[in-house]
Amino acid sequence: MVRVVLLGMGMAASHFVVGLERIKAGEIEPYGVPLAGKLEKSISDIEVVAAYDVDESKVGKTVYEVAERQIGDVVPIPDTLKKLRVLEGVHLGNLDRLGIRSRGLDYRMSLLEAAETLIDQWRELEPDVIINVITTEYAYEIGSIEVLEERLAEGRVSAGQFYAYVAAEYSRRHSPVAFVNLIPTPLANDDLYVKMYREAGGLILGDDGATGATPFTADVLEHLSERNRYVEFVVQFNIGGNLDFYALTDPDKNLMKEKTKSSIVEDILGYDAPHYIKPTGYLEPLGDKKFVSIHIEYKSFNGVRDSIYVNMRINDSPALAGYMVDLARLGRLALDAGYTGTIYEVNAFYMKKPGPKGGKSISRILAYQNMVRWLEENGLLVRSPTH
Repeated sequence: MVRVVLLGMGMAASHFVVGLERIKAGEIEPYGVPLAGKLEKSISDIEVVAAYDVDESKVGKTVYEVAERQIGDVVPIPDTLKKLRVLEGVHLGNLDRLGIRSRGLDYRMSLLEAAETLIDQWRELEPDVIINVITTEYAYEIGSIEVLEERLAEGRVSAGQFYAYVAAEYSRRHSPVAFVNLIPTPLANDDLYVKMYREAGGLILGDDGATGATPFTADVLEHLSERNRYVEFVVQFNIGGNLDFYALTDPDKNLMKEKTKSSIVEDILGYDAPHYIKPTGYLEPLGDKKFVSIHIEYKSFNGVRDSIYVNMRINDSPALAGYMVDLARLGRLALDAGYTGTIYEVNAFYMKKPGPKGGKSISRILAYQNMVRWLEENGLLVRSPTH
């Protein structure tokens, strides 16, 4: 089995748990799961054992109730999700300025006490993989254990940094877990966290899941680079209507997302072409189906200039949820194979800013080929198309 704990019960988490149950029931095919039927662990091996949140309207409710409210108008919600309730996590200001009533363990105890509470809960739950899909936050790498300990004592860490610390402690004291960071907070890109997980026998994958415009733009840039076409500029707009886009109206949080999205340009081209790549707006009627527009201008043979224009609408949360199905299985498989710290070959395909620190963004076509080779070398890939 692959026992999964979810941090954040937003739309991506809802699509993940709902889609997972529907695949298990044979209602849908696993489209959108890149490694469906290709890993030694099957999709039916995944079991979600807990979900955490700090939104007062979610904590204490069943996952069924939360998913019904968030995506029930889009897909049917399986009754099996009525057995799982949303537990209280830590807030640490994550929902500040979003107009959402929040609660959290940190409202009534110190962070160190909250850490012990979570570790005790996880001893009962026995997770293999912990997936972080909380709302985008503002955070920079910590870098040293002394600074981390000081900030923990003072309550000056982000929620993502706190959860990653607790998972590392759980790995060290009890049983190694894989922590998957799908938000921009630099965790797999923070040498401190990679070292913590390596020493604890655990694994940290990240940072910031890449599902829509970013991997598409990366592949186009690789195409142009291989043909020695000089990119003069890149423009990429993203506008959405879900909570994550609303959170990105906060300039600090928007900057975190911009950093992970923009890293592809110089990494792939070898030069920093002028670019504007970032979430650019929130429009509630768009809902989860974000609008993306891309404009790339480049110089070709004999000095002529060509342009590429792309417009698309992408369902944001289901795209990430499909990746979560893979990353849950990859995390458990990698631990079983003896991997600790982080794994660039996995991160480079699934993440906007692949760890470890200094890991380059590459086109997803090349990243997929590299990951498949890594899976084959480790005996983790099967060829039979089974779920």
